Amino acid sequence: MPTPPLPQESDYIFDWNAAEKTRPVARGPFYFFDETLRDGIQSPSVRDPKIEDKIRLIHLLDALGVHHVDIGLPGAGPRAVEDCLVLAREIVNARLRIKPACAARTHPSDINPIIDVSQRAGVAIEVMTFIGSSPIRLYAEEWTLDLMLERSAAAVDLAVKAGLPCTYVTEDTTRAHPTALDKLFRNAIAHGAYRLCLCDTVGHATPDGVINLVRWTRDLVRATGADVQLDWHGHNDRGLAVANSIYALEAGANRVHGTVLGVGERVGNAAIDQILLNLKLLGEIDNDLTKLLELCETGARAMGWDIAKNYPLAGSDAFRTATGVHAAAVIKAMKKGDAWLADRIYSGVPAGLFGKKQEIEIGFMSGKANVQFWLQQHGFVPEPALVDHVFDLAKRSDHILGDAEVRAAVDEFARAPGGRAAAAAGEAAPASGAEVSAPHK
Repeated sequence: MPTPPLPQESDYIFDWNAAEKTRPVARGPFYFFDETLRDGIQSPSVRDPKIEDKIRLIHLLDALGVHHVDIGLPGAGPRAVEDCLVLAREIVNARLRIKPACAARTHPSDINPIIDVSQRAGVAIEVMTFIGSSPIRLYAEEWTLDLMLERSAAAVDLAVKAGLPCTYVTEDTTRAHPTALDKLFRNAIAHGAYRLCLCDTVGHATPDGVINLVRWTRDLVRATGADVQLDWHGHNDRGLAVANSIYALEAGANRVHGTVLGVGERVGNAAIDQILLNLKLLGEIDNDLTKLLELCETGARAMGWDIAKNYPLAGSDAFRTATGVHAAAVIKAMKKGDAWLADRIYSGVPAGLFGKKQEIEIGFMSGKANVQFWLQQHGFVPEPALVDHVFDLAKRSDHILGDAEVRAAVDEFARAPGGRAAAAAGEAAPASGAEVSAPHK
């Protein structure tokens, strides 16, 4: 008999995300810009990674299809200059596709070191020259708009004269007045900036604010007739950074910024790993993201950062359940011999697509199916009396039972009259946790 066709995803899942798309996610080609090694390490809770870790991160970003990376702020001092030079040379020597950029204030003392590193490394380094733009910042700094225009023009001129691509970055754009932005942006464009970067520096923006600002700026650029693209740089103070980045693409931004695990000042930046993950699941990119988990783990180790247990994809609890109803559904799917189904029945992110696995454990909210599955996975015969014994322990506990606790309960049962045969089957069982592998079809 002919083999029946594999079921389509639409056979199992009605996707309201795609039921009617009121806006395309992007209006044309878009790009990713990683800020981990500059804006990210401004977090007060991370350490500056060792140079070998920075090199590894750049290789991983390149493998994941990230287009641009900020390799640092050379104006910060000799160590920053040396690290930027090593990283720029690595990009050249390893023939990576990713392109380097460096941050700079609108001041020659920050831009000249970038020019020097670029010349020594033999690669064009994008100059991301930034200045505050909101009324509150101008008031605190006692700046005038004329002074800002003068400094901005000089900075862009310096980068362009050196033959380097220059992005003009307005800090706190999401709280800046359009009258000031109009003058600042037209000034930067007139002096040769090839990109404008809109910054939600303090995480102020909502999706409506993102759309309004990006569309307004897009219309301004169109009116100038210049071939200038738009960046979006978001922070996460309201917990909206990833969503705002996707809205920015929908509204017309060409490039979005992020950091590994969303590290950065205060509560951090948009997480580039989550941006990539979501755009992959939305079908907007076809990047190979099998190294996304490695990027998160490498970044965490390099920066001395603890990944939250409930962090998407990389957190230890991301695909872990001890809830009876949830675990039972996963187990039933596995009994059908359908790993694809098991990976989606209680998960909006398919673990197998990103190199992880569904995990079923035993706790105070578990059902007997959890216990039966755990025992089978570890080589024990799940006879009713043993299941009841472990299940009773779980119901009396206030936490998820670790492997050692479950094994101790099995040993206890084995020592009781009539219990030895059931436990004997697991004597040579592996010590790993109960896992369900669910590769993508």
